[in-house]
Amino acid sequence: MSEVVVTTLGPVAGSRENGVRRWLGIPYAAAPFGENRLRRPKEHPGWTELRDATRPGPTVPKAPYRVPFDALLPEPHIAGEECLNLNIWAPEQAAGLPVLFWIHGGAYVNGSGIVPHYDGTAFARDGVVCVTINYRLGAEGFLYTGDEHSNNGLRDQIAALQWVRDNIAAFGGDPQQVTIAGESAGAISVACLMSSPRAKGLFHRAISQSGSGHIALQPGNARQITELFAKRLQIEPTRQAFAALDLDRLSAEVAAVRIEMAANPDPRVWGEAAQHGMAMEPVIDGDVLPKLPIEALRDGAGQGVPLLVGTNRHEFHFFAVPIGSMAAVNDQLLKMALMGYGYDPEALDVLGAGTDQPGEMMTRLITEWYFWIPSIRLAEALSRRGTQAYLYEFAWRTPIFDGKMGAGHYLEVPFVFDTFGVETEALLGPKPPQPLADAMHGAWVDFVKTGEPGWAPYDERSRATMVFDEVSAAQQDPHARNRRAWDKAKIPR
Repeated sequence: MSEVVVTTLGPVAGSRENGVRRWLGIPYAAAPFGENRLRRPKEHPGWTELRDATRPGPTVPKAPYRVPFDALLPEPHIAGEECLNLNIWAPEQAAGLPVLFWIHGGAYVNGSGIVPHYDGTAFARDGVVCVTINYRLGAEGFLYTGDEHSNNGLRDQIAALQWVRDNIAAFGGDPQQVTIAGESAGAISVACLMSSPRAKGLFHRAISQSGSGHIALQPGNARQITELFAKRLQIEPTRQAFAALDLDRLSAEVAAVRIEMAANPDPRVWGEAAQHGMAMEPVIDGDVLPKLPIEALRDGAGQGVPLLVGTNRHEFHFFAVPIGSMAAVNDQLLKMALMGYGYDPEALDVLGAGTDQPGEMMTRLITEWYFWIPSIRLAEALSRRGTQAYLYEFAWRTPIFDGKMGAGHYLEVPFVFDTFGVETEALLGPKPPQPLADAMHGAWVDFVKTGEPGWAPYDERSRATMVFDEVSAAQQDPHARNRRAWDKAKIPR
């Protein structure tokens, strides 16, 4: 059945199934090619004839996930130029409903809004209008040459939020009840948007899953990486020279650099990006990002925007277990990592010294430094200024890789979206617990609707944390010794 809605750009026809309406591939900005390539998003010229929105739109240019991660993470590739598009799921008879605006992850080089795990049907079923987006990745979205065309991937997200502000009421949503949410790079983007004056007023709640407010490059480091790419590609380090390159060649080079950085994260080559593990990422440009997001939030940005924030217990296992890298870690490498991450050697026992192998301790170190402690810092930054923040931990262990993956990175996403059976068996095994999905999805729905997920807000006295597992329960200050050990570290402050 056709579901026709007239947007500010033109009419679109969606579909309806089992009480849920959906529109796929609606452009929110002009195609980022030709004269628009590697530049700020431009307004779409619009259309007058009815546009088919029953099938996914094009995805942005990107290289595929490398083996073996390609088997774990669905990665749709759909050709076409109008790749700055979004997807909407809404219940029948919707009017004035809260909106979930989802920003996908993928380390700013992979992902799309049409990944099967992000199907918004369950949110629509439960009274939430769900929006997922595509935004530019890699060099197309985050190359920095020092001019006004900076952070184009974040600018795309802001353009999509502006489209939602202007159009979502026609789809049954309330533009004054928008919750931005994202996982991994999407969660980093959430912190960036919360801190950005360009995004102020476009959303009213926020959800950060396995992200950080500590990740954004200083301009000098971003230019250093741009010059490195230019040298490898034998071009001048200018926007015009990069825009003249073949898209596939540039995407392939970004993917190759990511692999090289992972194998040899030398700060003399990559600067601070070596610790982040991403050559292409947001940059502190004085415009979209006036300063590092965590610093801006501590200074008062994001006040009045409640935050749901958390991580998975074994985040870095997702990256280490499939390629067997934990076995290569010895005591010397672990010692170097402790120094690099500023960890107090006297607190080594809380990482498992005396019981675990160096590789297991290393993955715990990186999980805590990259994901867990930054999430706590986000919660602290808001709560200290009177804005409510709610902390969670996802602890369910997947049976894949003989159970060694644990509660790895990304595993919570199908639980949040309640999308079991949609290409999830390779990630979650054959029988993931539906009651856990009911609990997590229900908490996210409650937060989007009310700003409260169902447990006490975080403060530095009780440090209430909801631990999601086969039996979920709120706890006070779980892993307290680990948390206190990081209070003595230099970073992440």
